[in-house]
Amino acid sequence: MEKVKNGAVPGEPVKKDENSRRGNWGNQIEFVLTSVGYAVGLGNVWRFPYLCYRNGGGAFMLPYLIMLVFCGIPLFFLELSFGQFASQGCLGVWKISPVFKGVGYGMMVVSTYIGIYYNVVICISFYYFFQSMTHLLPWTYCNNPWNTPDCSGVFSSNFTTRLANVSTSLVEGVTEVVNRTKRTSPSEEYWKHYVLNISDGIGNFGEVRLPLLGCLALSWFVVFLCLIRGVKSSGKVVYFTATFPYVVLTILFIRGITLEGAVNGIKYYLTPQWHKVLDAKVWGDAASQIFYSLGCAWGGLITMASYNKFHNNCFRDSIIISITNCATSVYAGFVIFSILGFMAHNLNVPVSEVADHGPGLAFVAYPEALTLLPISPLWSLLFFFMLILLGLGTQFCLLETLVTAVVDEIGTDWIIRNKTVVTLSVAVIGFLLGVPLTTRAGIYWLLLMDNYAASFSLVIISCIMCVCVMYVYGHKQYFKDVEMMLGFPPPLFFKVCWRFISPVIISCIMIFTVIQYKPITYNDYVFPNWSLYIGFCMAMSSVLCIPIYALYKISRSPGATFRERLKFSCRPHPKWGPALREHRTGRYAPLASEETVETRPLKDKEELNEEPKEEAKEEETERKDDISLTIQGSNGSTNTTHNSPNPSA
Repeated sequence: MEKVKNGAVPGEPVKKDENSRRGNWGNQIEFVLTSVGYAVGLGNVWRFPYLCYRNGGGAFMLPYLIMLVFCGIPLFFLELSFGQFASQGCLGVWKISPVFKGVGYGMMVVSTYIGIYYNVVICISFYYFFQSMTHLLPWTYCNNPWNTPDCSGVFSSNFTTRLANVSTSLVEGVTEVVNRTKRTSPSEEYWKHYVLNISDGIGNFGEVRLPLLGCLALSWFVVFLCLIRGVKSSGKVVYFTATFPYVVLTILFIRGITLEGAVNGIKYYLTPQWHKVLDAKVWGDAASQIFYSLGCAWGGLITMASYNKFHNNCFRDSIIISITNCATSVYAGFVIFSILGFMAHNLNVPVSEVADHGPGLAFVAYPEALTLLPISPLWSLLFFFMLILLGLGTQFCLLETLVTAVVDEIGTDWIIRNKTVVTLSVAVIGFLLGVPLTTRAGIYWLLLMDNYAASFSLVIISCIMCVCVMYVYGHKQYFKDVEMMLGFPPPLFFKVCWRFISPVIISCIMIFTVIQYKPITYNDYVFPNWSLYIGFCMAMSSVLCIPIYALYKISRSPGATFRERLKFSCRPHPKWGPALREHRTGRYAPLASEETVETRPLKDKEELNEEPKEEAKEEETERKDDISLTIQGSNGSTNTTHNSPNPSA
């Protein structure tokens, strides 16, 4: 098949679906926008700006960009090319070396955890969005039933009176500064005592917060509707969900930089502290942020790329998406710190006193800052609508990852035709599993899952993936695969990164994570040990999939010794390679098509029958393991089901 320089196939755009059985993206823009929506999430807004100012401001950009170039983009390209070449989800791609299929199951477990708590964050954003539909934001004053005597709002008469007394004496002024530093804002009390009605500990669930439960059901319903036709429907939705957040960011940025004190906030965000570049923790934070923000090892990148056409230039896409993701993080920092600078100016406190990250930024600090703006409900609506869209973009891919893995693994015509049923089933299960997170102790469990379920386990999964592809399967083989797919080999820089640099950086991230580990806390609350054990179990549940499946696969492989079984289970499956026959050229070309067998002399047929017995036995084993053949009533025929001496037990 003739290919042009950039890897495109002449006449390919004329085809609607190259893979008619599985489907493809409507066009390449849909894939790029979906991947941008997947990579650009809540962490870009509520985590990166905080890490930047904490780790040296503008000086943090240096290690951040270095980690992007040597780890982020290469890993992104590796996962995209992996999924696109095989046209399979996070389970099917491991035909490359079946013993490592547990890595795919680990990705599914991670995506399940993230999908559960991520949609709870979206549901809280929905709740704040609806509560912003008023002429006065409910977290503006301290005169509400849920407020405590410690509440001190910017507009409260109590605060104004005390502020006026600052000028009476130096002592009173110092006292007032201390009081304001330790004050409880109305937005914080609204968050704790009204939205969450938070309990005194992670073990005290209390009742389900019905408003949050309703918003959670709405969140899952929206995600299901957008994925009702798989990538065909989500590919159209992302034209809005992946682009409109940039419109909102720009509106908030323009409004933010026009406020008094905004310059101080931006200076605080960007002023370089070059001495911190020598701090290993800064480099560790930069590497971790790059790794987690791009969504590596979640399975989503492999899944999204699997719906590309075979000769799509995923090398170009990986660079565009990775740079867009990181640029969005930097841009969001301007939006956040311009408003926080304005807030610090009004409260007459340092920016560090109002700077926060995670839920504390999204649902406490930033909402309080919005109350200081004219027409504050409008800005609040825009901000939380942006959070909803950012969350949905990631949630689409998480759900599609699970659905695609199930559909590809079963693989029957019925399951493919009824993929919507699978999508609905996964959405319902996700909703039910998220219900405990809407209780009064839900925020504790959300933070526990965020800090443990998707932390160092991702690093381990990604590291094993690099080892499998580069060293077990073989880097030379994979480079040839990429060249066959794109029309050009991977650049030398990426070859070196895939084999050496990126695995070393991933290993350093893993070591850094272990060294820097601290038990999780939430404000002044210290999580009990039993909850930390649960957190570790969640983290290990995805990692343990790898050795458990490996042992299972080795035990089912032919061979007289463990070494023979291991060697056989590491070999690529006969079905590994491009999904469509038209792309299976070169070493992936069928060894004996029907036409060839009919015209070959008898001697050649005998040679074909002299394949190793282990190969035939493995084929029989794989057929028994194939889930699609376990469904009764399937009349699909196979071409190698004869001579099966051992019935299944």
